[in-house]
Amino acid sequence: APVEAHLAKHNLTLDTILVTHHHPEHVGGISALLDNHPNTRIVGPAESPYRGSNHPVRPGDEVVWEGMTFDVLAVPGHTLDHLAYFSDDAIQGHCTLFCGDTLFASGCGRLFEGTPEQMQRSLATLRALPGNTTVCCAHEYTLANLRFARHWLPGDLALESFEADCRAKRDQGVPTVPTTLEQECQLNPFLRWDDPAVIESAREYAGRHRLPMESDADVFAAVRHGKDHF
Repeated sequence: APVEAHLAKHNLTLDTILVTHHHPEHVGGISALLDNHPNTRIVGPAESPYRGSNHPVRPGDEVVWEGMTFDVLAVPGHTLDHLAYFSDDAIQGHCTLFCGDTLFASGCGRLFEGTPEQMQRSLATLRALPGNTTVCCAHEYTLANLRFARHWLPGDLALESFEADCRAKRDQGVPTVPTTLEQECQLNPFLRWDDPAVIESAREYAGRHRLPMESDADVFAAVRHGKDHF
């Protein structure tokens, strides 16, 4: 209903849907939208439990929409079929990333199917994109993510300031997303596996929970384990 209302309010035609992965809250409404918009292009992972894509794609493919070209990126971890879509065709000086549940503002998705090694590699793929990339994630989880991030890094003044800004936005009903990749690289503990402060907290946590601590993926895994049990 919100999609239909937005289309009607702005006199828009539904042209393309980008599917990142198969979870129900991401694909459950597509069939109903197709009832009213049967010519819609459904772009989604070719190798996926979701079989509703009429334009299946694989990593390395390109998707063209409204003059923009999106690279299809493999980002397994949250699910094994997870894709992201990145375009360096600048909009107001920014690149664009649709990353589903792989990367959130100050957080990342749970590992329902993949391994910490897979997820850390996927996040490394996203971290390597230009800093001026607008990160369009799929959920407004920012305040919950920041509560954990500040617990993990209690002395991080930048996180404290960002949390205050986000809380003010949410109090006014304003979304905290999208964010930018530059900001995520500075603040998000799940992208900071080589940051000494994150490593220090990870080592302390890993020691208490008997987790390995020998690689970047191990640092990420400790942070993810901490969030899962927060």
